[in-house]
Amino acid sequence: MKIHLRQIPADGLHLEGEEECLLLPELEAEGVRCAGLLRYNIDIGASDGALWANGTLVQPAELRCVACLESFRHDINVKAFAMHEELHGPETFDLTPFMREDVLLNLPPHPHCDRDGGRVCKAAQITPDDVAQIKAQPDWSALDKLKIGQQK
Repeated sequence: MKIHLRQIPADGLHLEGEEECLLLPELEAEGVRCAGLLRYNIDIGASDGALWANGTLVQPAELRCVACLESFRHDINVKAFAMHEELHGPETFDLTPFMREDVLLNLPPHPHCDRDGGRVCKAAQITPDDVAQIKAQPDWSALDKLKIGQQK
């Protein structure tokens, strides 16, 4: 999102809208993909040779659950986006790197599909008794079929 500095009034500028997704394509290998446009609601101002901005950002994303490995939709909310940067001459300033950084910092480190309460993770439905039963009953049937040392 590029801002034309000469178009910022003395009392600041309020911007609301949508922009292209800020998530990097390299994140797809980690199970993170864009699921929509970035929504922003920010105030911008310039004073004393610096640009400041604050507001909220919402980036819809598709994440992969670390427990059940299924994909799910999640809104990455940046409730307190803020930046302050010294200006060094150009007539435009690009907010994109600052917005991208805050979105990436608000990615859940270990995404769970049931974190918002809208669904039940399949991995959470496995009880400790189920795990104990699986561990207690090893499957040796494939080895029993082997005929070692016997000729046909």
